[in-house]
Amino acid sequence: MAEPLRTIKKYPNRRLYDTANSGYITLADVKQMVLENIDFQVVDAKSGEDLTRSILLQIILEEESGGVPMFSSEMLAQMIRFYGSAQQTMMGQYMEQNVKAFMAIQKKLQDQAKQIYGDKMMLTPDLWKQFMQMQAPAMQGMLGNYLEQSARLFMDMQQRMQDQTRGMFSAFPFPNFAPPQTGGDDDKSR
Repeated sequence: MAEPLRTIKKYPNRRLYDTANSGYITLADVKQMVLENIDFQVVDAKSGEDLTRSILLQIILEEESGGVPMFSSEMLAQMIRFYGSAQQTMMGQYMEQNVKAFMAIQKKLQDQAKQIYGDKMMLTPDLWKQFMQMQAPAMQGMLGNYLEQSARLFMDMQQRMQDQTRGMFSAFPFPNFAPPQTGGDDDKSR
């Protein structure tokens, strides 16, 4: 039976109260819940507003501010540029699918590690790091192939959207909205 959704209340004094344990917790405790795959929801104690995303973003900000950041400044700037644009929703879905695909690759690597080190062996962070270093060339190849395929799918999706838009507006006398070309002598795919 699945664990019920754990509720954490955030009070005006910025303190977080875990209703399951009847005690105050820190952001580090919330991060640990994420790492342990515990389902939770953070709500404003007064209004009941869902603050889960806000708390998760706070954790990401703390992680990015310390040690080795995951996102480059250029990547963060590119992400900001998508807000308010027509691609905002599509980009969010695209990134989510990429993270899921990366997790699937990671699962395959973990399964390989279990085959090498055995089921009973506890994969410590140091052992996992060693295994990943041994697998670096294979991992780079898999990620390279995945990124190429992902880019092609994204470009195909964008081309289909452009073709559909041209098709919708071809009946109107707008310049540059000719219907998409479908084969013939002018086909560029030859």
